[in-house]
This record gives sequence, structure tokens and C-alpha cells, in this order.
Amino acid sequence: SSLAPTANYQRSWDRALTVIRLMREQGYIDAAEAAVASAAPPPLGNAASARAGGFVADWVMASGPSFLTRDTTEDVIIRTTFDQDIQTAAEAALARVFETKVSEGSAAQAAIVVMDADGAVRAMVGGRKAPLPGDFNRATMARRQTGSSFKPFVYAAALDLGWRYDSLIEDAPFCMNIPGSGEWCPTNYDHKTRGWVTLTDALRKSLNIPAVKLSEAVGRENVRTVAEMFGIQSDLAAGPALALGASESTLLEMTGAYAGILNGGSSVTPYGLVELKLLGDDAPLMEQAGGIGERVISPQAAEQLIYMMSRVVEDGSGHRARLEGFEVAGKTGTTTAARDAWFLGFTADYVTGVWMGYDDNTPLKGVTGGGLPAEIWHETMQQVQALLPARPLPMIHPEAPPTAATGSPTPATPRSPTRTPSGEDGLLDVLKNILGLQG
Repeated sequence: SSLAPTANYQRSWDRALTVIRLMREQGYIDAAEAAVASAAPPPLGNAASARAGGFVADWVMASGPSFLTRDTTEDVIIRTTFDQDIQTAAEAALARVFETKVSEGSAAQAAIVVMDADGAVRAMVGGRKAPLPGDFNRATMARRQTGSSFKPFVYAAALDLGWRYDSLIEDAPFCMNIPGSGEWCPTNYDHKTRGWVTLTDALRKSLNIPAVKLSEAVGRENVRTVAEMFGIQSDLAAGPALALGASESTLLEMTGAYAGILNGGSSVTPYGLVELKLLGDDAPLMEQAGGIGERVISPQAAEQLIYMMSRVVEDGSGHRARLEGFEVAGKTGTTTAARDAWFLGFTADYVTGVWMGYDDNTPLKGVTGGGLPAEIWHETMQQVQALLPARPLPMIHPEAPPTAATGSPTPATPRSPTRTPSGEDGLLDVLKNILGLQG
């Protein structure tokens, strides 16, 4: 409330003094007791001073019905998924990286979300400063371009349609004619090409050309549908740049979508409220046991994708996120002109997403998703996993990483959707398939 000491300490203390005076006037306390109570304002505890978990609290309160959360006059008990130790680790990691790796006075911002594979949010940092109630939460409110962190959904669609982690695709120059825009020729980050590569290497090196080719091969409508089913709710790009993360999303959505990969291919709805009941009541008014929804891709496709993402961390663009003794999978993302930098990844225990950028879209200087965001992820998860036993990721374990020499031929994947598509081009492809008019 507006009188909470964490919202406005002076206003809260002024209100307390008024209550003390009224209690004295009405005979509930004597003059001596009133004098003691009014002598000095009580200090806030450490957690209250830092407003630890404030972003989670605001998000949980906003997710429930207002008449039971923000606007209620009843005494309500809310049980959440929040984990104070994980929250402390995330906040400390963010502060440490900014203190040691970012120029003093920088206005760059960052956000972190940590959740279970079923969508239970354990920690949330929505910005560098402890929030006041209602502050802008970059983890849930900021819609930013996702860059290459979107690519796993391209590969998820392909794997679910029969491609393999060792399938070959050609990384060679090519151009497309975009109706209304003209010719478009995607390029890799380093402006080089590598010839035939496996899907694993294409994702490990975050190659743009293979990602676009793969998206076109399996059907853009399939890629969009997979992303939407995994929980990306924003409007997704209709053009071929969809594969390169031209669309916007929130960190919470993206972390939830990656949780769906970890859990074997089922969508999740991120949640924080576990139970809500009135004081004195035994039966809860609201409760939630988990956030897992419908299956998006097959377990076999998910196991291959997790392996491919583990190579990103082990020997690719996300190597700074490696955790000694733990299997880690993830993906980096850097948008045009480095306005956004992402790293999202997971162990067998938790999924963690990190975003970094400026609120006004100023380009970051010398920052990519594999840099500071991966380091923030590493600092957070090193503390989170410290007391947990190492568990293997649910992925395939090939005898050796696939290469162009040992890879499988490119499958003849049909362009027809395997799911209910979204968008007009999806409907067009369905009609073409029915009428036998492919190409």
C-alpha cells in the first residue's frame, strides 16, 4: 500500500505517529508508553531495505485477481514459488558483474529470471535498482528483439519434422526476393561462410544463413507455431528474418519457452502464485500445482535440441556460461546494432534467462549475448547450483560431436504444416498441399 514503509518510509512513520496519538487520546496506552513508541522510528530489516524479491512480489500480486490481492481489505495469505536464496544469488551476480565489468555511471540495464522446468518462478530481477511498488519490471514488461536466442525454435521445428542433430545444411551465400521489399541476402555475424555444416554446428556457431535456410525449408509457419506454442505471445515476424529473432518478446516469455525445451517439449505458463487463502480459512481460494501445458515437440526432438544447445555452451558462442561439474545448455542472442544482448540457458535443475540493454535502445558497446549476459548467468547459476548434486541433462549423448564428414543427408522435409498454423501463408501452404500445388 502507499503507507507501507517499503513504499514511503516517512509517510509510513507519520501515519504511525498519528495512530500512537489516537491510542493515547482514547486511553489504549498511557503517556509513558506513547512517549517510548514515538521516540524513534524503527529501522527496516535488511530484506525490507533492499526490497528483496520486490519484482517477484509485484508480478505475483498483479497476476492474481485485484479483489484478492491489491484491493482487498481482508487478511490474505499468499504462498508463492519465490526462493530467497536464489533471489539473493541473482541480485548479487548482477551487482558484481556491473561493478567489475561495466563502466562506472553506465545507464545500461539488465534483468534476470530463474524458474523450474514447469514454469515455477524462483527469482526475478527486473532492473539494477531495488524496486518501489509499481516500478517498471524489465523481466515482464520490456518487449525487446530476441536476436539469435530465438534460433532454438527454428531447430525445434526442424527436429520435430524429421531433421536430425547431425543433418547437413549448406552455409553458402544466397538471396531471397521479398515481396514489397526487394532482394534480401542474409549474412553471418562474421560475414564468412563455411560450406556444409551440421545443424549442431550451425547452432553452436550461431550461423544466420543456415538458420534462415532451415526456417524456409521446414516452413516459416511451423517455426512461428512452435514459438507460439512454447509461449512467445508477441506478434512474430512474417518474413524470413523471423529465423534471426526479428520479433520482440519479454525475458519471462523467453525463459518460459526455454523451460519447455528442458522439460522434454511441453509448453509452460510461468507462475508465481501457488496458493491464496483468507486468514483463518483452511481451504484455499486459489491454488496452482504446476504450469506445464500441451506438448509442442516430441521428446526425441527435445533431447536432440538440448544436446545441440549444450554444444553452444561447451564449445560455442556461450562458452562463458560453462559451470564446472554441470551439464549446461543454452543460447546467446545479440540484436541489430547490439541494442539487446541475451543469454538463456539451463541445467537439469533450473532455467535462467538474462537480458541486457538500454531502456532507450542505445546500442551496447562491445557487448554480445555471449559476453556479459553469459557472465551474469554464470555468476548466478554458480551460486544456485553450489549445494546441488550434478544431474545430467535429458539429452542424447553421441560418441563424438557430428561433423560435415560424418553428418546425415538433408532430409526431404515436406513444407506442409504438422500443426495448426498461424498466419495467412500457413493457410496458403495447407491449400497448396491439399491441391498438390507445391513449390
